[in-house]
Amino acid sequence: MSIQKAADKKAPMACPSTYKTFSLAVQALVALERHSGKCSSGDLASYLHLESTLIRRILKTLAQENLIESREGRDGGYRLKKDAKQITLAEVYTALQVHSSLSDSMLDATAGHCFADQIRESFSDILSEIEENTLSVLRSRTIADIVERSV
Repeated sequence: MSIQKAADKKAPMACPSTYKTFSLAVQALVALERHSGKCSSGDLASYLHLESTLIRRILKTLAQENLIESREGRDGGYRLKKDAKQITLAEVYTALQVHSSLSDSMLDATAGHCFADQIRESFSDILSEIEENTLSVLRSRTIADIVERSV
């Protein structure tokens, strides 16, 4: 799928799509795994030194993508929906649409001059290659790998 087609299909995001958000999402998943897979958003915000609203937006996106589940009430909180060994970093990256956001901004900067279309096409090819390579690396790593290395 071309970068432009992917950009046209993207849904509105519940949280900002950046590498920082990706990092925070991975850290939240690691924290959930370290805390027996269950934690409130307030506890996660405190643990990661974040504002509650930011972590809730990230958690909402992860829940929408079926990486975590949330429960309300007295026994409420967030927990991993599957084993940490089965959650790849590629799934998190894709759920947050990090590449779409970054490529959109790069492609947006190519407008308004006489060779913009040619530059845009070249950038699209480069961005597709970057995406393929990035996902290849991220598919080989899981949340469990990060937990193991951060003990």
